[in-house]
Amino acid sequence: MNYLSTRGHPDRKRFCEILLEGLAPDGGLYLPEHYPRVDDATLTRWRGLAYADLAFEILSLYIDDIPPADLRALCHKTYTEAVFGTPQIVPLKPLEPGLSLQALSNGPTLAFKDMAMQLLGNLFEYELARRGEQLNILGATSGDTGSAAEYAMRGKQGVRVFMTSPHGRMSPFQQAQMFSLQDANIHNLAVEGVFDDCQDIVKAVSNDLDFKRRYRIGTVNSINWARLVAQVVYYFAGYLQATQSNDQKVSFTVPSGNFGNICAGHVARSMGLPIDRLVLATNENDVLDEFFRTGVYRVRGSADTHETSSPSMDISKASNFERFVFDLLGRDGARVKDLFGAQLPASGRFDLSADPAFARAASVFGFVSGKSTHADRLATIRDTHQRFGLTIDTHTADGLKVAREHQTPGVTMLVLETALPIKFAATIVEALGHEPERPARFKGIEDLPKRVQVVPADAAAVKAFIAAHCD
Repeated sequence: MNYLSTRGHPDRKRFCEILLEGLAPDGGLYLPEHYPRVDDATLTRWRGLAYADLAFEILSLYIDDIPPADLRALCHKTYTEAVFGTPQIVPLKPLEPGLSLQALSNGPTLAFKDMAMQLLGNLFEYELARRGEQLNILGATSGDTGSAAEYAMRGKQGVRVFMTSPHGRMSPFQQAQMFSLQDANIHNLAVEGVFDDCQDIVKAVSNDLDFKRRYRIGTVNSINWARLVAQVVYYFAGYLQATQSNDQKVSFTVPSGNFGNICAGHVARSMGLPIDRLVLATNENDVLDEFFRTGVYRVRGSADTHETSSPSMDISKASNFERFVFDLLGRDGARVKDLFGAQLPASGRFDLSADPAFARAASVFGFVSGKSTHADRLATIRDTHQRFGLTIDTHTADGLKVAREHQTPGVTMLVLETALPIKFAATIVEALGHEPERPARFKGIEDLPKRVQVVPADAAAVKAFIAAHCD
């Protein structure tokens, strides 16, 4: 399997090359040259497989430069009941007929990012040991990616993590999860700005090819294809749990800010998984909802990015969206380069509303969307608690609210549960009048000593910090 850039760069690369690289040299994102198709017989064979074995089957379609025995061992090392709390790894939580949550938040940091990040940590350690090399990971987080990456990489041989986050814009629990880590290979940088500033810094550093090569810079954000392909697995796992036969369709609702989680669903659907609709749910930062309703992609500046009670989606530049647009436009790399490399930086927007391809987002690729507000969040959290005795987090509440607007008779809707409610305790208290349950291992985490450096929203400052801690 070879990988190409969404912006048309002529080079083709293998999986382990892009695993350590992040962005393509032309600033594009990597995708496979084609999506392997999963036929009916294969899908039937996969029914009943343990999650680790299902992961191996799917990943081996995309990874042919790691020996199969080694890849299987990495999957079994990653997806264990000890790490994820249940033998199913991603069990379904039925709410009512035709509507279930899919639990993705049982990992070490209580967020869906663990599903891919735990594998990524093991892949990095494996490949770096094989090459005898070191890697400096530069990431950006709006709340969950950072802690998931740091918990996956802490103590790993050959890896340092430099994680940027928006100063003061994560929940106290999210900040404590990251900043309380004292491991020598983990560095937290609180950027004086919003998440999009952090993401811009990561892209700016990645696009400085000399610096990137000198300091061996890699990424763990969902711009890294390895992370995204690991997320494809739980769409198959959810479908196989929710159905008895392959002639049944399932829809997925996904709370989405950076488009990585739902992009994995797009890949699964492109592989032939019988997904009816991919329902994208946003909060008040509704850039993606606006696009799927109107065809206009209009990013917002820092001043216009709302600070909300579902902060992991306080994002106004969805970096993974480029992958979907590449497929939407028939894999026209030159056109994608113009949209994302020229039009977007110049005007902050592009408009596909008059393009016949735009209609394919719904008709061919199954996308619909909706938006949820703080008031919606509170109402959904209260309703779910009262009717089902279940406490959900704010992002999952956004998903559940939008899911109900797009249910189709006879089609099961799975809402991806993206985090556990303790990560956003203040809003749970506002909705329910009491604190959510806190796992014992996180008691008192906010009171632990913190290790974090506040930096300006400036790529040069972040480069200087990396250089000072690598030389």
